[in-house]
Amino acid sequence: MMHRQRLPGWSLATVLSCVLAACGGDGAIPETPGIPPSIAIGGAVERPSSPTVADLEQRPAQTQTVSYSSGSGQQTRTYTGAGLWSLLDDAGIKTDASAKNDLLRKYVVVKAADGYRVVFSMGELKPDIGNRASLVAYAETRDGKSGPLPQGDGPFRVTAPGDGKGGRYASMATSIEVLPSGSTRTCTGGGLAPSFTVSGAVRQEGSFDLAALQALPPVSRAVGTATYTGVDLWHLLNDVAGLKTAAGAKNPTLGMYAVATASDGYQTLLSMAEIDPAFGANQALVAYEVDGQPLDRNGMARLVLPGDIRTSRSVSNLIDLQVFELASP
Repeated sequence: MMHRQRLPGWSLATVLSCVLAACGGDGAIPETPGIPPSIAIGGAVERPSSPTVADLEQRPAQTQTVSYSSGSGQQTRTYTGAGLWSLLDDAGIKTDASAKNDLLRKYVVVKAADGYRVVFSMGELKPDIGNRASLVAYAETRDGKSGPLPQGDGPFRVTAPGDGKGGRYASMATSIEVLPSGSTRTCTGGGLAPSFTVSGAVRQEGSFDLAALQALPPVSRAVGTATYTGVDLWHLLNDVAGLKTAAGAKNPTLGMYAVATASDGYQTLLSMAEIDPAFGANQALVAYEVDGQPLDRNGMARLVLPGDIRTSRSVSNLIDLQVFELASP
């Protein structure tokens, strides 16, 4: 059982030092006398809920030590909480049985008390694909003792283990929402695709054929026993197309995602944070060769995610990469 009382020796200065500039703002979770705070789990789920700390403590506890950089420098923290994936899975994620791997077309928005929002793709959270072991943390270990999260971080904080920076460690989290991609891109009937488009929240929409891709800086990455050569996905979207972000927004790319569409209509979704070198650093690429040869039946271009355990988010015969930004609250 986790100790919920304030730990002795946690001075005000110590508590304040735990507030990380990279992970939220000056908001606070509204409190109602006699009613413990909760975190809402909703959106495209069968069983919405609003668990309290006491509710989460009834679930299998997971403890993880994470390191990341913030405006205050390098941080190393040890958190205890409930697995984010298990909470979503138990809530019953709604999917369309007629769409192959429809789960991979969905994403999760975590919202903090001050309105700060971050995106995780369902694929990066799924244990057999991206396997990001995010927690809904309710306790932190300090000086060898576990206790409630400090004021300014809690009572709930969603973690993003593996991220280089702390922007997705959402402090004072108030809600977790599952949403569909929103893509309306349709298939072209299947078969070989000679080019693909980059569209959506970018400054320069355009079409890329083989010559256009080969004109960009090449990268090669191993996936299993194969070596794929192509263009780094982050470079393509951020540097070539240019992500269109809201002026003055805090960590704006953390509220963005991309949907990849194949010629047969198959789609997968990636959060922009998971491919950003400063955060998830998943070395995704748009490949045009495998082991030095053209992709052949996989089309001119194939989205490849070397960091995934399974290849479910690899998209052959790529016809479109559509970038989305979260709408204003």
